[in-house]
Amino acid sequence: MFYLKEDIPMIRIVSDSTCDLSPELLAEYQVSLLPLSIILDEQAYLDGSGITPEEIYAWSDNQHASPKTAAFSLEQAIDCFRPLLGTSDELICFAISETMSASAQVMRLAAAELGTEDRVHVVDSQSLSTGVGLLVIEAALMARQGRSAADILTAVEALRPKVRASFVVDTLTYLHRGGRCSGLAAMMGGALRLHPRISVENGKMQPGKKYRGSMDRVIRQYVTDMRDDLLAAKTDRVFITHSGCPDGQVAEVRAWLEELHHFDAIHVTRAGGVISSHCGPGTLGVLFIDGR
Repeated sequence: MFYLKEDIPMIRIVSDSTCDLSPELLAEYQVSLLPLSIILDEQAYLDGSGITPEEIYAWSDNQHASPKTAAFSLEQAIDCFRPLLGTSDELICFAISETMSASAQVMRLAAAELGTEDRVHVVDSQSLSTGVGLLVIEAALMARQGRSAADILTAVEALRPKVRASFVVDTLTYLHRGGRCSGLAAMMGGALRLHPRISVENGKMQPGKKYRGSMDRVIRQYVTDMRDDLLAAKTDRVFITHSGCPDGQVAEVRAWLEELHHFDAIHVTRAGGVISSHCGPGTLGVLFIDGR
């Protein structure tokens, strides 16, 4: 929790679980988390605590189907907000892109139910995974500095279109089944050989450059293609977020980013259950904020 004069908590930051921030980062920046759900065989599991990505992949392989995911309930959002509002002046709440989930809408309904629309500010990140997490950390740092909610929201709105969230996938099957990425149908014939770069643009996932070959080679090409953009990024931090890639692949990307001598911090995070349900195993992304 962030304290100003007289140890009075002023602004708390809340995010849904798709931000994919590690427990250590959530603790460091004092972010409260609202978990979405993963639904397998009509059984709902909380993202981040009820089921692991490996268990999700095993179920999916056995069932030849992708899991369903769902936003938290109105009651869950209210239960999260109520105690925070009792000790804080205002909440700033981040959600995965509204084109992908009802998370932001449920947050707004909870604020209305509590009669605190003026104190609960919901941000549609227009992103996913640590693309959301990047905005969450920026807001948390501004809250720590004692900036007002209005100032933070204005700053976040300016940063939002500068978030660069992209990834490459080992298999197109999960994204195709989930139907959240347009333009994949024409690629499915070569799915075993094709590894497109998926970028989030205006809150939607879109396929871009198409890579072929082993994932080791694909990931090398993917990060190399981003070199100029990475060197123009805000220097504070960059994320390597993956859904279960081999340690060697992740270490190679980290070493490559270190050789740029550009970023103050390189964070490696594991995608949670919701993001993993839709992208499948072997997905890796490098996410950052454009500094131009």
